[in-house]
Amino acid sequence: MIALVTMVLTALAVQPQPSAALTDGQVIRLWAGAAPGALGNDDIDIPTLTAYLPRSAAPATPDRTTTDATPAVIVCPGGSYRSLALNHEGRQVANYLNSLGIAAFVLRYRLGPRYRHPVELADAQRAIRTLRARAKEWRLDPARIGIMGFSAGGHLAMSASTMFDTGDAHAADPIERTGSRPDFAVLAYPVISMTAAWTHAGSKTNLLGADADPAVAARLSGESAVTKDTPQTFIFQTNEDTVVPAENSLHYFLALRRAGVPAEMHIFEKGPHGVGLALDNAALAPWSSLLATWLRGRAVIK
Repeated sequence: MIALVTMVLTALAVQPQPSAALTDGQVIRLWAGAAPGALGNDDIDIPTLTAYLPRSAAPATPDRTTTDATPAVIVCPGGSYRSLALNHEGRQVANYLNSLGIAAFVLRYRLGPRYRHPVELADAQRAIRTLRARAKEWRLDPARIGIMGFSAGGHLAMSASTMFDTGDAHAADPIERTGSRPDFAVLAYPVISMTAAWTHAGSKTNLLGADADPAVAARLSGESAVTKDTPQTFIFQTNEDTVVPAENSLHYFLALRRAGVPAEMHIFEKGPHGVGLALDNAALAPWSSLLATWLRGRAVIK
């Protein structure tokens, strides 16, 4: 009898959570219990997604219905893998995506120096798997799930775009049975290389440590990690950026081009690093409109 009860409880533990409507502002833990490799139980040890929903994704009511599945984007704020710019590279970006009819999920991933690679990548991959596994329940389109990152968050989004899998069909956790490949990527002034002269040293140290394994650094350098299966990508950068030089974006774009991956890049002459949507900069603010045009052209939004 005890064995039977144990089997039933084990089976229940690995079943998907009961269906529930997604709500705006909802904070979603990526793992129900402790995340793999967690070093504690504080907020910094618990990776989460915060949902920001467009009006079109609101639950149906008697006077209005929603019939179409909603595209979704996971937003990875920057901060050199040591902090997170959750306002201008998180919430503000999510609100803009909402205006395009996209559900946005701001990722609070674990950070260095407390956490090193591959923990950050595992958090991003788990976020993609979560949205895809719960797409039907949350009225999301499982074929239009993208990832967007700024600066070091751009490196994380790039890494998720070049290091993915189809899921583990034998996993007890149903979310882990789902693939982690994003359908598209948006990179804003991204850190790309961990080996070149133009590498952002702070991001590299926080992610890999002061004595980084050269082989691991090479694997995490996007300019040499692109394949034909890397998802379609949009890149925004400024030429004046001295923090994360434009060589990062340029070399990644060229790698995408060589692999035959659809890609678009915009490098603006003026502008510093870390501008987010640049809503207060008339010269840079149009980059978000260019992104919207690209998303329409790639059939991500209508």
